[in-house]
Amino acid sequence: MQLNENEIRGIIEEVIKRYAGQEAATPTPVKEEKKVVTSGNLVIEEVGEAKKSTKSDEVVIALAPAFGKFQTETITHIPHVDVLKELMAGIEEEGLTPRVIRVLRTSDVSILANDGAKLSGSGIGIGIQSKGTTVIHQKDLFPLTNLELFPQAPLLEREHYRMIGKNAAKYAKGETPKPVPQMNDQMARPKYQAIAALLHIKETEHVVVNAKPVELKVSFK
Repeated sequence: MQLNENEIRGIIEEVIKRYAGQEAATPTPVKEEKKVVTSGNLVIEEVGEAKKSTKSDEVVIALAPAFGKFQTETITHIPHVDVLKELMAGIEEEGLTPRVIRVLRTSDVSILANDGAKLSGSGIGIGIQSKGTTVIHQKDLFPLTNLELFPQAPLLEREHYRMIGKNAAKYAKGETPKPVPQMNDQMARPKYQAIAALLHIKETEHVVVNAKPVELKVSFK
């Protein structure tokens, strides 16, 4: 991602302004009217409240509030449609079934992943924020603990999301897979910090306090 000086200054000013309280700092309920959202080749349909399942062959993918709806690509411009395709393909390659929900009550990736795991029949869930940060979680772990965490979203490529899906499915089958290899770039944090903060703020604007998770039907054109 290449940003010019004016764009970077604008992003930083907006982040500072919001954190300084010049705009609402507390998430406010957003009126969610659209039940079907189309973004490029991705179609997401809301089909009711997400309930706890007893299907042991599923892995839940828990989307953050804005994913594929108010934001449509990761911090490095990978379309959300591609991210979902890769996660779902990875799960399916291990012989399991992906189930997609949206968690509205939080934008914290660990908590939404843990919420997904608690609704999953296998007890395993993947949580993903719109900017791309991802977690593999297990239902009986504390929310801020996890099986695998992928905090540096700028370093995640399409193939990483497929590997994440595969590993989640392996955990669901009772296996102990090798962790997904992660790249490390000390410059990624300062380079992307401002835009990451802004994207998280925009995600959090769509949090609906105490809202129930939503079951989603995902299809690709």
